[in-house]
Parts: sequence; C-alpha cells; structure tokens
Amino acid sequence: MTPQPWMPDDGTPADKRHAPATLRNRDAIVAVLAGWLPATGTVLEVASGSGEHAVHFAAAFPQLDWQPSDPDPAGLCSIAAYRAEAGLANIAPPIALDAASAVWPADLADAILCINMVHISPWDATLGLFTGAARLLLPGAPLMLYGPYIESDVPTAESNRAFDASLRSRNPAWGLRDTAAVKAAAADAGFAFAERRAMPANNLMLLFRRT
Repeated sequence: MTPQPWMPDDGTPADKRHAPATLRNRDAIVAVLAGWLPATGTVLEVASGSGEHAVHFAAAFPQLDWQPSDPDPAGLCSIAAYRAEAGLANIAPPIALDAASAVWPADLADAILCINMVHISPWDATLGLFTGAARLLLPGAPLMLYGPYIESDVPTAESNRAFDASLRSRNPAWGLRDTAAVKAAAADAGFAFAERRAMPANNLMLLFRRT
C-alpha cells in the first residue's frame, strides 16, 4: 500500500524557519536555473528545508509549478508557512518525501532540484535521490544539485575542509562528497552528467539529465 503524503495545515508565522544562506545564494541559483529549467511543467524540489528557496523560485519562475518537499515535519510546517505568506498560485502544499525511501509520494516531474542535501545526509539519501528521480523524470529532463563538493582536480577551499570536518564530527555519515562519486552514482541510475557551474562561497551546481 502506498503511504499517503503527510500534509501540514497552513503554517503560522511562528512555524517559519530561517536559513541565512538562502538570502545569499538564492539569486545566484536563479540565474543558473533560468538556463536549466524547462519552459513549463512541474519542478519537484527535494529537501526544501525552510521553504525560503521554494517561494523565491516559484516567484522567479511563474510559468512553472513548484512542488516543495521535506522529510522533517517541522520543515514541512515552515514551508507551509512561507507558502501561505507568499500566496503564490504556482507553489503546491509541501509533501513529506525522504529521498532515501523506495517510495516517493510523487509520480512524475519535469525537473528535480536538490539544494544542500547531499552533504547533510547519509550517502543512501544521494543514492535514493538518483533512483527516485529516475522513476519520475522522462528522458532529457534535468536533475539539478547545489552545494559544496570535493573535486579531485580542484583544490578544496579551507572553509570547505573545515565545514566537512564539522559535519563529520556531528554525524560520521555526513560530509562533502566527491563529484566523481556523485557522477558515478548518477550514471548507475541512468543519468548523464551535463554541466558544472562554479557558484559563490565555494559551492557548485551540477546538472544531470535523464538518459
């Protein structure tokens, strides 16, 4: 039996979480998404967190329907609160989605976006992200990742090394991933690596397309 998605009621202002990095990176991400997103359709955002990105992106791309999601009930309430405040017609109620789960409460998407999840989750979540995305996306559709990574041919910034150590001290299953491992996992799930964009504060955006 397919589990039903858990949907919070419209959140209140007290439910809203704030991730300071969203204010710093959201416009830079929008600039890249403008060239990567389809002209129309539904974008599934995996691990939407506070929901601040979701409402900003929905406003920036009114021709697209935005579907935020998160596995954390408190995150879902925060997303719902920002959605209620924004009052945008093209952003759907958030759904409870664990990337590592074998069952996702979604059947189809025209694009999938995942921001700052890969390094703050077990590796199984990244593998699940590619496996789940492969079920939902049609050939050629984009899967887009944002966050800090390690690249074998690019020196790792000291700030990213410190961040990686901090993450691993909090949870040994967390940490910055090597892009080679991410690309290999993507290929195993049926995705071709398409593009890499360097972003502010030593982050990257990676574009994969369903084969």
